[in-house]
Amino acid sequence: MEKFPVVDMGNLNNEERSATMEIIKDACENWGFFELVNHGVSIELMDTVERMTKEHYKKCMEQRFKEMVASKGLESAQSEINDLDWESTFFLRHLPASNISEIPDLDEDYRKVMKDFAVELEELAELVLDLLCENLGLEKGYLKKVFYGSKGPNFGTKVSNYPPCPKPELIKGLRAHTDAGGIILLFQDHKVSGLQLLKDGHWIDVLPMRHSIVINLGDQLEVITNSKYKSVMHRVITQTDGNRMSIASFYNPGNDALIAPAPALVKEDETSQVYPKFVFDDYMKLYAGLKFQAKEPRFQAMKATESSNINLGPIATV
Repeated sequence: MEKFPVVDMGNLNNEERSATMEIIKDACENWGFFELVNHGVSIELMDTVERMTKEHYKKCMEQRFKEMVASKGLESAQSEINDLDWESTFFLRHLPASNISEIPDLDEDYRKVMKDFAVELEELAELVLDLLCENLGLEKGYLKKVFYGSKGPNFGTKVSNYPPCPKPELIKGLRAHTDAGGIILLFQDHKVSGLQLLKDGHWIDVLPMRHSIVINLGDQLEVITNSKYKSVMHRVITQTDGNRMSIASFYNPGNDALIAPAPALVKEDETSQVYPKFVFDDYMKLYAGLKFQAKEPRFQAMKATESSNINLGPIATV
């Protein structure tokens, strides 16, 4: 079995740089996922985020989740459940404007820690985007520029807990999907597994690794790279034991960002590029109702929209 790609970012500053960049390139082309170690995010901060997130769940969310399960009769389900997920979540928005102060039930120390964590993850996201630019032969900063739109990128964090499930064969923690946006940075529980990606028709475990950050590529990078890189279906399976923590941060284009294949990645002899040009927010409105379906019809729908509205203007360039 192929080994899940792990990237030691410390090797980007020594004689292993070329080999490390090749691991990233292969991961983007063939996996849509890779795992970062020595990524520069404070280990002490990560430990604090994990501790406070688990404390917050126990204090504020666990009972609500149990009440939801009881109200829907999920523990007595006899057939597969396909219309909801076995997860307890809340969402923090960081950019273009933070909503952390508005989220109820968060201790002030927890708010501050999550703000600090977001700052470090934003820097890491932009560094990874530039590494992708380097591998793609694009100018440094190209992807960040495309994502920027007029007000900067959208950046937010989904904080999730996946509690023990009595019937893991009947309900998923999170149903299979691709992510709509740009680049996703995941800090996951290092003791309880559950994340899987689809590769060559098989579900492969993304095994927990302490203090790592898992990267996966969203639909927008598939479009911008003209299918050189692809977003990949993934899911979370439930476990009978253990509560899995998942903190996924999404560095996405701004709402009005124009998304299209980078001209440098469209071959001169192609009569038409593989993907359409569209406004990111329009894609998100479509995605909202089709998240757990195949991505290809979403792209086709956006292409149809492009055909009826050809006045979007040129894609931003560096």
